[in-house]
Amino acid sequence: MKSDMAKLLIAVLLDILDFTLGRILGAGTIMDIVFAGIAFVLWGPIGLLALWEALEPSDQIDGFVPTMTLIALSQMGKKRRARLDAA
Repeated sequence: MKSDMAKLLIAVLLDILDFTLGRILGAGTIMDIVFAGIAFVLWGPIGLLALWEALEPSDQIDGFVPTMTLIALSQMGKKRRARLDAA
């Protein structure tokens, strides 16, 4: 459970960085690709969904969608459902 909360905290921090520093044209795309790599390390293949942000060329819209946080919450919910089903 603690590792899930740590991953959620990392996700929130990365989304805040994306929202603030991601406004810089060009740097935002590089950040999106790096963040997708981090998401892959944290959550496996589902983390590659974060690559959708790199497809948005203006780097303005994707900062308003907390992709990393949404992935973290979905994975936490998935684990919780699995625990409840096993009980």
